[in-house]
Amino acid sequence: MSAPLQISVAARVSEFLTTFQLDGDYVYRTALGNLAAEGGRSLIIDYEHLTRFDSNLAASLLLAPKDLLPEFQRGAYDALGSINAEYVSSVRQRDGLHIRFKGAMDQVPLRDVRESVLNRLITVSGIILRASEIRLQPTDAVFTCSNGHDTHVLQEDPTRVRRPEKCEGCDETRSFELDRDKTKYVDIQILKIQELPEELPPGEIPQAFDVLTSHDQINKVRPGDRVVLTGIPESIPEYNPSVGRGTFKIQINCNHVEIIGKGPEQMEISEEEVEKIKQIAALPDAYLRLIKSIAPSIIGLQVQKEAMLLLLVGSPMIKYPDETQVRGNINILLVGDPGIAKSQMLRFAAQVSPRGMYASGKMSTAAGLSAAVVKDKNNVMSLEAGVVVLADQGIASIDEFEHLRAEDRSALHEMMEQQTVTIAKGGFHATLNARTAIFAAANPILGIYDPYKDFLENVSLPPPLLTRFDLIFVMRDLVSPDEDLKLARHILDLRATGKFKEDPPVDLPLLKKYIAFAKRFSPKITAGARENFEEYYLKLRKRASENQIPATPRTLESLIRLATARARLLLRDDVLVEDAEAAMRLMEEMMNTVLVDTASKTRGDFGVLMGKSSSKISSLSRGLDVFKRLEKESPSGSVKTEALLQELQKSLSISEDEAKRLLGTMEREGNIWSPSGGNYKRIG
Repeated sequence: MSAPLQISVAARVSEFLTTFQLDGDYVYRTALGNLAAEGGRSLIIDYEHLTRFDSNLAASLLLAPKDLLPEFQRGAYDALGSINAEYVSSVRQRDGLHIRFKGAMDQVPLRDVRESVLNRLITVSGIILRASEIRLQPTDAVFTCSNGHDTHVLQEDPTRVRRPEKCEGCDETRSFELDRDKTKYVDIQILKIQELPEELPPGEIPQAFDVLTSHDQINKVRPGDRVVLTGIPESIPEYNPSVGRGTFKIQINCNHVEIIGKGPEQMEISEEEVEKIKQIAALPDAYLRLIKSIAPSIIGLQVQKEAMLLLLVGSPMIKYPDETQVRGNINILLVGDPGIAKSQMLRFAAQVSPRGMYASGKMSTAAGLSAAVVKDKNNVMSLEAGVVVLADQGIASIDEFEHLRAEDRSALHEMMEQQTVTIAKGGFHATLNARTAIFAAANPILGIYDPYKDFLENVSLPPPLLTRFDLIFVMRDLVSPDEDLKLARHILDLRATGKFKEDPPVDLPLLKKYIAFAKRFSPKITAGARENFEEYYLKLRKRASENQIPATPRTLESLIRLATARARLLLRDDVLVEDAEAAMRLMEEMMNTVLVDTASKTRGDFGVLMGKSSSKISSLSRGLDVFKRLEKESPSGSVKTEALLQELQKSLSISEDEAKRLLGTMEREGNIWSPSGGNYKRIG
């Protein structure tokens, strides 16, 4: 670029910054004054403002940002000098004034970031997958020769440190040593940005790029944040062992980054669509219409679809005056026979959610679900987000939940209740947001659900994890000629025509926007709904017998979440009695199918989820009474295994296998222990 053009660009930029007005306000004169008052180092320019002032200059900036950005900096110094000359001198002595651009400019999808956009100023949107630790990059490296002379070398290539060809003081050409104390550095951080899940074409591998941030742009975003980023794609050399020679990768040099989408309710919805949504919500059968619109390719399963609909909408997170937070997301677990559409429901939920992610327990680890600290080939440590963090304020559908390893499941405890992921590893200590609803599906241990066994005996999942689900459903594939014929005809019709026999009341694109719009509401509990909750909770507590674990406050919280989600779904500001009754109906469904003590036929036994149903507590208590009696009769105070098993069978009228299981339970519960083979003693 010629010198006259450079001068005219700087002068034009200075004119823009000092004269541009919006509604009578001098936008950038005010911004420059604030920079001087606050000691700021970045001036953010809205690209639309620049286009209004000089469209040619704005277009030139996109094509040659490396040439024009220094001129914008010079123009900014001139404009700032007319406001506060002393501050210009101060900021020059530090690392300079940075000109950053935001707004509608050259929007490029991440998968289209290729050679054609190299060295141009572009804007991309995506999700931050990884953030490295802070590193120093030399900008003005000082080398000392063997004779003690210093030589300054400006560093323009971020991939390597350029050494001097010869000493400026004595023409020495060999012996140089970097003087780290005199060298000037800049703070840098490497991010990885990936395509947004909802924008990923089906079957495609998501595209991701490294992003170099520096100065005051570091530590502005965290893994899991959705961002709009303005930057310059550059070619960075790397060695590719697969081809045996050097290749280049694309790295985006960040100019400006901004977090977007604080919530999926910010999805763009037109006024016409809002009117349609309100019309649907005003219909007398709106709730049933919305349920029928959920997974229309699956016939039946109305209760599970209703629960999934409430999970998609969720309820607002509540924050108490003492900073305690109560989650608003609803967690649901489906357990049932194979081929009953569990996976299909999970995939539909991930698809219709404004922020949905799908994962399989068989192919996932704790790091893949939550977050992990990883080290790259240059030994740079980075914090990388997993599925639940990436789905923040959305849904994580986890299939084959039973295949998660025990240590991987434990990582879900914090995410499902506290809605955060805490990482303390490799020098990192960070807390990431995981405000995510968990929709999980698991198969029974033996492949088919056994109704003659308690729920916990059918699934290989630990009680602490099960109690974090608001609703659990057992889905059994029962033979019913009428239902089987209806299902067969539905599948055959769908295959033959490729269309639904009856279109869903709300189509998928509008349903997505309906859910996003409903999330804007924060309904309050009315006096009538509150009275219903109180009566029902007290009834559940009273229902528990002496040997039965009662409902806990978690149950009440689940009921409130479900009722609030229903009120939200119908675009109401109040939780009504009918919402409370719908939540109780779903809870009763769970109590009648999951919380069943198969031995005593008792329904609504919350101890079933903890492996302590009323019958088991009763038999454990009676078994301990037998042990105490034998203990008193024994001179040594210990009881032989054979004698104990025989007495358990005789006193409790149970089989030998049942007696052995009871003995194992007594030992696991810490009631008795075996100091030597064949003998047991009581603890305490």
